[in-house]
Amino acid sequence: MNDKKKAWSGRFTAGQDPAVERFNASIGFDRVLYKQDLALSRAHAAMLGRQKIIPKKDADKIVKGLGAIEKEMDAGKFVYDPADEDIHMAIERRLKQITGPDVGGKLHTARSRNDQVATSFRMWTRQRTDAIIRLIRRLQRALADRAGEHVETIAPAYTHLQQAQPVPLAHWFLAYYEMFSRDAERFVAARKRINVMPLGSAALAGTNFPIDRDFVARELGFDAVSENSMDAVSDRDFAAEFLFCVSMTATHLSRLSEELIIYSSAEFGVMDLPDDMCTGSSIMPQKKNPDVPELIRGKTGRLYGHLISMLTMLKGLPLAYNKDMQEDKEPVFDAAGQMEAMLEMAEMMIARLDVDKEKLAIRATGGFMTAVDVADRLVMAGAPFRDAHEVVGKLVRYCLERQIDFGQLKPQEAKKIHPLLEKAMGGAVSAMDSAIGKNVRGGAAPARIRARLKAIGKEMARWEK
Repeated sequence: MNDKKKAWSGRFTAGQDPAVERFNASIGFDRVLYKQDLALSRAHAAMLGRQKIIPKKDADKIVKGLGAIEKEMDAGKFVYDPADEDIHMAIERRLKQITGPDVGGKLHTARSRNDQVATSFRMWTRQRTDAIIRLIRRLQRALADRAGEHVETIAPAYTHLQQAQPVPLAHWFLAYYEMFSRDAERFVAARKRINVMPLGSAALAGTNFPIDRDFVARELGFDAVSENSMDAVSDRDFAAEFLFCVSMTATHLSRLSEELIIYSSAEFGVMDLPDDMCTGSSIMPQKKNPDVPELIRGKTGRLYGHLISMLTMLKGLPLAYNKDMQEDKEPVFDAAGQMEAMLEMAEMMIARLDVDKEKLAIRATGGFMTAVDVADRLVMAGAPFRDAHEVVGKLVRYCLERQIDFGQLKPQEAKKIHPLLEKAMGGAVSAMDSAIGKNVRGGAAPARIRARLKAIGKEMARWEK
């Protein structure tokens, strides 16, 4: 049995079984919270002194001792004890060594690990949320920059992975810009709910001491304090919401990656990643493998798993704190790190992506992608759209049977299919003409894209403020 005294050992007659101690401990992974735990402990100690809950000289010694611990941890010189259950108890143990137990032992007055853990976890998640938002904005900027280069680059757009309609390639880049805009907005909204301080809730009922929660919240940068102590110590909605935001962003990164994989394949060959972002094969000398987008696509499933594990862990918990909630951190820690790496790689891929304009232009003229434009001309000539759709469908079939495209169709041939087609087919619609015609808000017309890019420039300027 482990005879080292635990913070809670008074009620027990024996030390903890070493196997149980190892199973119970979180110090192996929650030590990443040390900056947050030290910051909240400094603020808590200062408040205890201000409120005369402990002598101010003791509060000052505690704050100084915490500063010494931070220097040790920053330098990698802090010595962890196998008996430390978690980062919070490791810091308290070392603090008592530095200040003496009579002083360091006062730090935990008017708080519990329940509210302490929840607060440090929120502070860590807030910090990583800010980092992720910045990375999303960088990716959006890269997408907007590439869109600006390709307003006049015509490309095929797809539905069901079948050629559908021609659009400027800029429209494709900006489609992802919009997805990541929503992702950034979700993180910004989630941050408001993350940034609520539980400290002062103690174990679950609050505390008997006259603490000043608002002072501590201001010191730690929280926007608000929690209003129900039972909810505050048991709430991990913020962690689940963070994981959902990560998962949704990963979904968009995975879609982008899938398209880059497809479009850089030999079958499409319209995009290419630089050699230093790809790998080869150990057996096939000719291979150039898009490992980066494939890894992004693969890691997305891992992030979904973290969200599901969090929701599953939470779904059956009675109020208030339960040890199950120790399982909340590793999914969030890993998800944050993976998300940041995925966003960095995505920005690099977009910034350095090579585009074959000529091949895109050739692809954009095939597949009868201006069929909708021909149908619209029939409608403008007075035909109901459903009739026009049927007629142009027959026209496409006629061309397929003869292995010709619209440009090779003679007016008299079109007239045989429908009288209005002779006029509708006059002055064949080019791929760029088709895009120019989509001059509606949000449409693919180059003029609309330029207007959107101008608005995006203003959006990006606001991010800098």
